Amino acid sequence: MPAPASVLVLNSGSSSIKFGLFDISAAEPILLCSGLLDEHQAKPRLVVKSTGGHVLFEKKREASDTDSGHLFADVLGFIEDQFGKGCLRAVGHRVVHGGPDYSGPVALTEEITAKLEALTPLAPLHQPRCLAPVRTIRAIQPALAQIACFDTAFHHGLAPPASRFAIPRRFEARGLRRYGFHGLSFEYVAGRLAGTAPDLAASRTVIAHLGNGASLCALRDGRSVDTTMGLTPLDGLVMGTRCGTIDPGVLLYLQQHEKMSAEAVQHLLYHESGLLGVSGLSSDMRTLLASREAAAGEAIDLFTFRAAQEIAVMSNSLQGLDCLVFTGGIGEHSKEIRSAIGERLAWLGVRIDPAANDAARERINQSGSAVDVFVIPTNEEITIARHSAALLRKQPTA
Repeated sequence: MPAPASVLVLNSGSSSIKFGLFDISAAEPILLCSGLLDEHQAKPRLVVKSTGGHVLFEKKREASDTDSGHLFADVLGFIEDQFGKGCLRAVGHRVVHGGPDYSGPVALTEEITAKLEALTPLAPLHQPRCLAPVRTIRAIQPALAQIACFDTAFHHGLAPPASRFAIPRRFEARGLRRYGFHGLSFEYVAGRLAGTAPDLAASRTVIAHLGNGASLCALRDGRSVDTTMGLTPLDGLVMGTRCGTIDPGVLLYLQQHEKMSAEAVQHLLYHESGLLGVSGLSSDMRTLLASREAAAGEAIDLFTFRAAQEIAVMSNSLQGLDCLVFTGGIGEHSKEIRSAIGERLAWLGVRIDPAANDAARERINQSGSAVDVFVIPTNEEITIARHSAALLRKQPTA
């Protein structure tokens, strides 16, 4: 049988890279296998699994082997051995920040890669990790097409006042505006909602992507009209180790009176705050829910308080709320968090059915709820595969 035309999708996280190989021969990409590339274990490892969860390939390297290129070479070698030489058409990357210039997927040239690297100050935790594999793969297979898909693209149409900061306009002209993130997730969930409940496709909807990174998106007619993250992925909700929205005077105080450097403040806000900072225990919601420590409960309380508060803000942008969707690691798997947020939003007409919520059914609202409430697992990888396949069809030689 001929080798399937395929795209390798890389979704780079803070300590590991999730990936999926998709057959793009048909109109809808089909997952062939998926895996994890973890460079931060005692021994860096690569695991590839079938769609049924069986391990197809596993390799560990010595801790002294710090060249990540070897692991990527292992991935590319596995694909060639398993699915045939020449089957891989491109690598699709999740890139967190596209800045003001990129509103859709783009083939990565040296020039574009350099422009995206220049956006690192706007996403210092994420942008370097998204782009490092681009250069590594280019060194291994220079002729292999690589495509960037942006977390900011779904929000590219945000308009004033939602897109604007109350600072002198000269800074807005330099690109200082609200961009929004988690767009690949929001795009997928919005599509799933339209397929599941077509009558809600044009509704006033808030999607709550709740995980180690967390944000909300206000949708009208399936388009983003407001979101909680701004210039950077630091803004908005309380997250695993990120503070979310904070009085800017706190930052001035830390620098002027605590004598902290800009680098130290950045590390504090990105790595030591959020659930971890408030609880003093963990950034993992599962650990906090299992804990009897008072500070763990206080961190959870702040998380749900801020989430409900910002859902109300998004509802104001929409001038009402018809539908609420939970997604992301916490949103999909934590019945306790969904319930607590729902209780805080009872005044908006949210009524969550306890049995449906406990079972994590797709629709979890009571029959008398004024707001439809869903749990929809996200899938950023297939969104990237779709965009990559569409771009390849337009540019077959990319």
